Amino acid sequence: MLRIHFAAGDLARTRVSDGPDPLWESVLSLHQLQERRQDPALDAWRRHVMHHGRSSLSVLLPLVPARGYFPDFLTPAESADGFEAGLDALLSTPRSQLRHQIGRLAVDRPVEPWLRSVAEGATPALRRLDEALREYRHHAFGTTWHHIRARVEADRARRTRTQWCHGTDAMLRTFAPCLYWRPPVLEADYPVDSEIHLEGRGLLLIPSYFCRRRPVALADPSLPPTLVYPACPSGPGRTPPVTAPGSQSAQLARLMGHTRAAVLESLGTDCTTSELARLAGVSLSSASEHAAVLRGAGLISSSRRRNCVYHRLTPMGLALLDGRR
Repeated sequence: MLRIHFAAGDLARTRVSDGPDPLWESVLSLHQLQERRQDPALDAWRRHVMHHGRSSLSVLLPLVPARGYFPDFLTPAESADGFEAGLDALLSTPRSQLRHQIGRLAVDRPVEPWLRSVAEGATPALRRLDEALREYRHHAFGTTWHHIRARVEADRARRTRTQWCHGTDAMLRTFAPCLYWRPPVLEADYPVDSEIHLEGRGLLLIPSYFCRRRPVALADPSLPPTLVYPACPSGPGRTPPVTAPGSQSAQLARLMGHTRAAVLESLGTDCTTSELARLAGVSLSSASEHAAVLRGAGLISSSRRRNCVYHRLTPMGLALLDGRR
């Protein structure tokens, strides 16, 4: 059992990550390749990776065994800023941490000689790890990243909407039965007994496409508290449910039109106009036009970052979707 203990201020510092974490998805997808109870939905993906990614798998699988411990340096916090940022942080891990974590990996199983070179921070070994992660990313996520992102975005939209409108306590209750919130403790089924005391640091929750059965936490309690959990499979990329005539979605469609309502409901996390068009199933020009109307009504806000315009729901927009006055 995993028990995460919240103290004063931890609820206010608890949040859901901004999107899929590429290195966490890499590690957890390596678990899925070795899973005994394989998910049929991943069969085609698994065959593709096993066929095309053999050289990278020979390097990575010894680091990520099917069961038990894997090194925390494989999933640095900087990965939240993208694959390149995460990989730079991984390759810059201090030698003392590499040595300690590879040593812990060797407690349960013999490690290959090249992993001992990783533990010493040897440049050729780290270069080999860098190349393997890049190759694996190409074969494992080259054509599937949009599916991963769509599921994670849909899950994040649900959690953050609840947090905006009802608070973190209510948001934590949405994770049952994967997680159980019994204030001030968050509990999860776990292969080993583990206690994490947040002590005012808060908790980062990361929805994951390849986390399928139970949540995963960092092994080192001194690292920023992080919990990766299975992203809810509903949302963009699946057949949408039939909308009942009296439902909130139907009422929004009657108020502002089906297309504009779809654009509003597609906004769960920050997304560009292009992403908004894809999620809502409309053209780029249509998404831009509807976003301008929604922004004028105070339901969304927009900001420019480099060459892209990002949109997000305002508290008023969240409240409207939630059905509150």
